[in-house]
Order: sequence, then C-alpha cells, then structure tokens
Amino acid sequence: MSKIGKLPIKLPEGVRVEVSDDVVKVSGPKGNLSLKKSNLIKLDEKDGVLFVSLKKDNPKNFPIYGTTRALLSNMIEGVSTGWTKEMELVGAGYKAELVGKTLILNVGYSHPVKIEAPEGINFKVEKTLVTVEGIDKELVGQISAEIRAVRKPEPYKGKGIRYKDEIVRRKAGKAAKAAGVA
Repeated sequence: MSKIGKLPIKLPEGVRVEVSDDVVKVSGPKGNLSLKKSNLIKLDEKDGVLFVSLKKDNPKNFPIYGTTRALLSNMIEGVSTGWTKEMELVGAGYKAELVGKTLILNVGYSHPVKIEAPEGINFKVEKTLVTVEGIDKELVGQISAEIRAVRKPEPYKGKGIRYKDEIVRRKAGKAAKAAGVA
C-alpha cells in the first residue's frame, strides 16, 4: 500500500475542497484549481483534514492512490501559498527584462529570446535573478524548464541559466588536460 497515499492532508484556513463525481475543485485565497480524479479513489473531509482512500484494495490501484494524494496536496499548497522557482543568469552580459507579461532574455544569442507568461504565471526580474510564480506546481515547473532550456549551464565556464540551488559540475578544459599529461 502507498505510504504517501495514507498521509492525511491538512486544509489551511480559507481553502475549500469540493468533490463531484469525477472532478475535485480546490479553491483558496490565491485562486482555483481542478483535478479529474479516478473512480477508484474516494475522498473524505473531516474537521479540516482531507483523507484519500481506495474503494477497492487492489495492488494494481496503488500507484494512482499515491499520485492522487500528492497532486491534491500540491493543489492545496498552491491555492494557499503558491509556488515559486528562482533562476540565475550566469555569464558576462546575460540579462533579463520584463515587458508586460513577456520575459525577454539576452543570453549570448544574436537575438533576444521572448517567453510569454501563460495564464496563472507571473515573472519577477531582479538583475540576473528571474522568479517564476504561480499556483499550479506543474505549470511553474514546466515554464521554469523552458526558460532553462534557452541556455543550459555549460560545464566548462558555468555560463547559462540555472536554478538558484542547482549545482553545476565543472570540467577541466583542454589546457588543463594538456598540462597534466606533459
């Protein structure tokens, strides 16, 4: 049985969960999210705590059980506090600017790269730090990955776009290898 699925989800103040036949709607101070749930899953709310359980105890159903619980937990945290990802631009002349809801990146190409913020996503820019904010964890992660893919950190000088806490393993260059052999 899933150990993640067994954990109860505490509902913060101001967060409501509505369960219809196959859709779970979570609403809170930051916004609303919905999830299409499997008919194998049963949800119960008691005293501000949400419990996820299986209708039938079949080992084939265990993966959807833990996944549903994790998705609901992420939705509840998103509508109450929100999700953020911070990214750094490392490199000489690398910069980012915000024009309306469009993020413009100058990261060493002959042209600036423009990334539009989809609905529910906000960008913040401070010098070489870009912050992606939103209530949907999956969407925040996807947009952050798309920004990072514009110029991934390279292993020789470490230049590129990286997550704030990301560690880039550095490699020795050609000159260092030649010096070690001689």
